[in-house]
Amino acid sequence: MTTEQKTAYETERDTIEALQTARARIDGELRKVIVGQRDVVEQLLVCLMAGGHCLITGAPGLAKTLLVKSLAQIFHLEFQRIQFTPDLMPADITGTEILQERSDGNREMVFVRGPIFANVILADEINRTPPKTQAALLEAMQERQVTAAGVRHTLPSPFYVLATQNPIEMEGTYPLPEAQLDRFMLNVVVDYLPVEEEVDVVSRTTSVRPEPIEALFTEEEVLQFQEVVRRVPIAPDLVRYAVDLAVASRPVATSLDFVRQWVNWGAGLRAGQFLVLGAKARALLHGRAHVTYEDVRSLAAPTLRHRILLNYRAEAEGILTDRVIEMLLEQGPRYTVA
Repeated sequence: MTTEQKTAYETERDTIEALQTARARIDGELRKVIVGQRDVVEQLLVCLMAGGHCLITGAPGLAKTLLVKSLAQIFHLEFQRIQFTPDLMPADITGTEILQERSDGNREMVFVRGPIFANVILADEINRTPPKTQAALLEAMQERQVTAAGVRHTLPSPFYVLATQNPIEMEGTYPLPEAQLDRFMLNVVVDYLPVEEEVDVVSRTTSVRPEPIEALFTEEEVLQFQEVVRRVPIAPDLVRYAVDLAVASRPVATSLDFVRQWVNWGAGLRAGQFLVLGAKARALLHGRAHVTYEDVRSLAAPTLRHRILLNYRAEAEGILTDRVIEMLLEQGPRYTVA
């Protein structure tokens, strides 16, 4: 092993050790302001570690904004919240050019950056703004850049979009198109807390103020985490299993009767990619340097639920997407350890 290879190995080992101990430290900071929601926290951490964007679905008042803001503070990332409304324009997000007078008396066009130029963007109620404004996020999410007057402006790195949706008040909303939904790595569902945990929340928030969140990492460390996640080994059979899950959700390619009956459109290529990448991040968060079968299965629902489109028959029979995913895991492709 050369000196350069040894140095790279030691750096990667140190980063893996930091990731393996990070979960307990993160949980400790989050417990200052967040009660419960362990699965939600884990799925958001998977997104952050893997460098993906996240769609968060939940009713109002379930601490979605507080959770995202707290995670940004823990990772010492610049945070911006954008409230999406019907009158929001693309320039309100990306920025715009203005005519500015210089010290010599001449004028020039200057680009004024919008709120999207931050590390963590909370797109609150993203489905309340028209498609033209929703589309302003597409280039930013995929290309990590903004184009204004033909000039490309690079967004900061790391860059995450975490968008929220209200599932109970759909009147006057603009559902996200499939192309944009597919760019979100996970669709995380935030549900109501158990009664005892809700009592704990009410007790805390009506007494003393919570302790301030402490930053545990830096931007550079977050980028290192993302690189290490991609180098986590995974068995070829597990990669095939992740791909087979996505393929089995497609009516034109599956042998499963319930998929052909209820599904109009199945998961695409990104589903397999994000299943594998998310499984790698989850493995490290659980203190392992290799991916297991459970890592893939545990991320099937958040990875597939916004990529499987049900038909009218499923709607008439009261079938939900999560039920289709459950049946897909039960009756779909099998993975056998060699």
